[in-house]
Amino acid sequence: MRTEFIEELTRLAERDDRICLVVGDLGFGVVVDFAKRFPDRFLNVGIAEQAMTGLAAGWALSGKVVFTYSIANFPTLRCLEQIRNDACYHGANVKIVAVGGGFAYGALGATHHATEDLAVLRAMPGMRVVAPGDTVEARLATRAVADLPGPCYLRIGRAGEPTVHDAEPEFRIGRAITVREGTDVAILSTGGMLKTAVDAAELLGADGISARVVSMHTLHPIDEGAILRASAETGAVLTLEEHSIVGGLGGAVAEVLAESASGVPFRRLGTPPRFAPRVGSQEFMLRQSGLTPPAVAEAARGLLLRHAALGPLMTVPEG
Repeated sequence: MRTEFIEELTRLAERDDRICLVVGDLGFGVVVDFAKRFPDRFLNVGIAEQAMTGLAAGWALSGKVVFTYSIANFPTLRCLEQIRNDACYHGANVKIVAVGGGFAYGALGATHHATEDLAVLRAMPGMRVVAPGDTVEARLATRAVADLPGPCYLRIGRAGEPTVHDAEPEFRIGRAITVREGTDVAILSTGGMLKTAVDAAELLGADGISARVVSMHTLHPIDEGAILRASAETGAVLTLEEHSIVGGLGGAVAEVLAESASGVPFRRLGTPPRFAPRVGSQEFMLRQSGLTPPAVAEAARGLLLRHAALGPLMTVPEG
């Protein structure tokens, strides 16, 4: 996804001289073309993410559209105060780009595991939170984020993520994309888990279970309509994310379902809210968290079986 991001950003910068890029002493294999072509709009601030964010906010308030770029936790958690007070408080055109969400840098341990970022950034006033599901969405999300006024968070994969969409779908911030229709269960996915959701739906289909797959590429503002349609038109709802089950997509969907009193069977699939006791490759970390197509399919089956065993929800008679 990072390749699609930087290529699209470079194309946008050709047409819009407001677009700038600030990095925290990394990504040179990716950003070198942008830096050569637009030297007056590129800065490497070194390993100083707090300064990077404050500088980006000041640059943005002078009329620029400024993208900051770093690994996972570093442009988010390390400089959260600057994001809150400099970017969000002033509504600055700062676009925070985190490469390697979730366990993309799995072998480097908890300092490089981005499993709380969506929850934290979703709570920032005025912040839009976007996590595209594949390479196509990453390109479209970059374009949409650049056009949107105010602060945004764009969470992308490190590299090598599979392409799910055969053609460009309609992409709007705050509007989910239905990738696959289904009536028995809905899998709402965000970020790089989209291919896992599609593969799980294929496994369920082999068992005669019709699974809807929805790419929830925007966590804030969340697409309440897509959530409520899934709850009304299918028999159960699961959320799927490479992020803690606390406060990310699962938390956002739970809030909508609870306030709507839909009563649909619901389960959050993500990482447990603790530091990983073992580290390894991204694939290893996902297996440890039960975030594989067979595990997701089994969770969906279990949710449907539990609902069938419990029967319909009890209703309270009027009067």
